[in-house]
Amino acid sequence: MSRDDVHKVRAFEHPGQGRKRAKATPKGRQVDPVAAHEIETLLGDRPRRRDLLIEYLHLIQDKYHQISAAHLAALADEMKLSFAEVFETATFYAHFDIVKEGEADIAPLTVRVCDSLTCAMLGGEQLLKDLQNRAGPGIRVVRAPCVGRCDTAPAAEVGHNFVDHATVTNVLAAAKSGDTHVHLPPYVDYDAYVAGGGYRLLARLRSGELPREDLLKALDDASLRGLGGAGFPTGRKWRAVLGEPGPRLMAVNGDEGEPGTFKDRYYLETDPHRFLEGMLIGAHVVEAPEVYIYIRDEYPACRDILAREIAKLPPGGPTLHLRRGAGAYICGEESSLLESIEGKRGLPRHKPPYPFQVGLFGLPTLINNIETLWWVRDIVEKGADWWKSHGRNERHGLRSFSVSGRVKNPGVKLAPAGITLRELIDEFCGGMADGHTLQAYLPGGASGGILPASMDDIPLDFGTLEKYGCFIGSAAVVVLSQADDVRDAALNLMKFFEDESCGQCTPCRAGTEKAALLMQQPVWNKELLDQLSQAMRDASICGLGQAASNPLTSVIKYFPDGFRPQQAAE
Repeated sequence: MSRDDVHKVRAFEHPGQGRKRAKATPKGRQVDPVAAHEIETLLGDRPRRRDLLIEYLHLIQDKYHQISAAHLAALADEMKLSFAEVFETATFYAHFDIVKEGEADIAPLTVRVCDSLTCAMLGGEQLLKDLQNRAGPGIRVVRAPCVGRCDTAPAAEVGHNFVDHATVTNVLAAAKSGDTHVHLPPYVDYDAYVAGGGYRLLARLRSGELPREDLLKALDDASLRGLGGAGFPTGRKWRAVLGEPGPRLMAVNGDEGEPGTFKDRYYLETDPHRFLEGMLIGAHVVEAPEVYIYIRDEYPACRDILAREIAKLPPGGPTLHLRRGAGAYICGEESSLLESIEGKRGLPRHKPPYPFQVGLFGLPTLINNIETLWWVRDIVEKGADWWKSHGRNERHGLRSFSVSGRVKNPGVKLAPAGITLRELIDEFCGGMADGHTLQAYLPGGASGGILPASMDDIPLDFGTLEKYGCFIGSAAVVVLSQADDVRDAALNLMKFFEDESCGQCTPCRAGTEKAALLMQQPVWNKELLDQLSQAMRDASICGLGQAASNPLTSVIKYFPDGFRPQQAAE
């Protein structure tokens, strides 16, 4: 049969097909003209770069209080990306409220109630339920992971305004008054910081008066370590980045999401330029022409303060980019942080190569935590001996402890490294809260394990807790009393890790879910939980899955019979 004969047969079977081809129409999701205009107007003359995708999703969320499928499609078209790329990024982050076609719009005001450990201990769960029952139309009430205000628990967020020591009354009052904007605390601004000697160290370094090697030696001599949790020697990290061929970049990890941790927020909201000077010093040392500062979305006041104060810096130096997280704890992991800055889902990278070799945009990258950089000026100006003069129990230096829970005076406590839990409570926190007796404590946040009161004499520092199956991490101390159930505390933490797992690897994704289910049983299957914990530690890609079981294994080891809460004295 000839080709002409084939066409004749097809024309007979399907009248009209052989005579005239139907007009071609575009395949896939179509861009709504109204949505396209709105996105084009919203973006204005901003560059359409891939790494700015998350920033632009924030623009939509802030403007419309939600992100519709039509806006996603229009944004993808405007940025020359596939709809799938934009959709998978938007749905990865908890703070983007995606409305699918046919779904009802989200209420214009969202109230988030923290459900992490300290807030749960102090009534957060009941507060959530009461607000959901009484909020009324136009207000959506949802649970949220740790918002970094454990010292004023329970905490709620009304729009971008945080309500400390939250109650149904004060939260609804804020919602009904329209008080949903960011409130800035008093802080040391640029003029005050310069008047106090600020930026002189940076000027000496840039002019060559202070040799780069002398500055690095001061950090080495002080044994300053990364204070975000990993504890890697700072001077060694800077040297490693400098040893890689340029160009190089710098990224600042301000995604402080560990339940119980709020020290970085404290420093940014009180003395931001001390951090900025340390950051600019680091950028100069590694010769980074650009610095990306990544601040978690739960810290809007910190972002606003930094934006205001960065604008006051004199010209010269590296280009500074302020980037906004979007509600993903995993982005505190350094390689996930880089992925998020690049406008992608925050999935951890496999190592090696390490970020100091292949980091942001494929370039060698220096990554430091907020507090680590905050201490650079003091250590160099006052000397390593000053830093090392602090410390107890044969430990050296200072630590910023985020203390919350059943103590009289929670908050950030600047104390000697190596201080014990008992000393920390008695000397810096005014003792236990009235009517409460120490029963257990978390020495290092959600992933640092749980220890009984009988072990309150262990020095708190890097390397002192590992033999007990715990670690100090970012020095977030949560204090439990006889009013708290240690098994419920461990379950709360496991549910947090289950929700925050990025889902990339099976041991973490399935392990945290399975562990949470097993931990809800009246009697724990300790053998199975131990096996599950070991699999998570051995096979998870990043620290989230590797450390998620630490509270669980601590409870099995140190609280074999658990302890049930008793009524605290009034």
